[in-house]
Amino acid sequence: MNAPDIQPLTDFLGLYITDNRKSTIEKVLEQRTRYVTVVLEDIFQSQNASAAIRTSECMGLQDMHIIEIKSKWGMNKKVLMGSNKWLNLVRYREKDKDNTAECYSKLKSEGYRLVATHPAAGISIDELPIDSKVALVMGNEVNGISKFALDNADEVVRIPMYGFTESMNISVSAALCIRSLVTRIRDSEHDWKLSETEKGNLRLDWYRKSLRKPLVMEKEFWASRNRLSPL
Repeated sequence: MNAPDIQPLTDFLGLYITDNRKSTIEKVLEQRTRYVTVVLEDIFQSQNASAAIRTSECMGLQDMHIIEIKSKWGMNKKVLMGSNKWLNLVRYREKDKDNTAECYSKLKSEGYRLVATHPAAGISIDELPIDSKVALVMGNEVNGISKFALDNADEVVRIPMYGFTESMNISVSAALCIRSLVTRIRDSEHDWKLSETEKGNLRLDWYRKSLRKPLVMEKEFWASRNRLSPL
């Protein structure tokens, strides 16, 4: 359903949600973006993937893409602290497919520039142009991103580091990159905010997630609509 179609249902569910929660939802919707997204490729430590997801939600990203090759993504609820509830998590986990290629193809079709991270890259994340949507690709804790992911990226960037250790925890790396990108796009003139249709769809989804028995309430709503509809 698009935004006009779902408005009556959204209004109905809103009757059961506190004004404070609705106000918070509106504030978050105004700051949400799909201009930047994050791709996690084959992360095997659940706390790292969960920390990256939590950071992404805190920084206003709406979508996360999780590629599973050898490692299945597992939730760490203590680290997530419910952040996954408010995001769209897109998982690529088919056994007989190249999941990285599937993810890349999807993001390309949606107009994203694929940006891989690598310590030997020529430009830093702070120098990356932000004139188009960015999909930031992060690899696993031991091997980094795969050869396919690196070879098929549109750009490769590094995180500036000034110490002896040329490596950071994956969740820390994600946080630094997201912070750099989000700060710059919010200060730019680019159209980084969600459309009204996207806001409407998310508003309904978040209303549902704010209620204990949304399906029961929706059944009541549609039943009342049918009773009022002329034969």
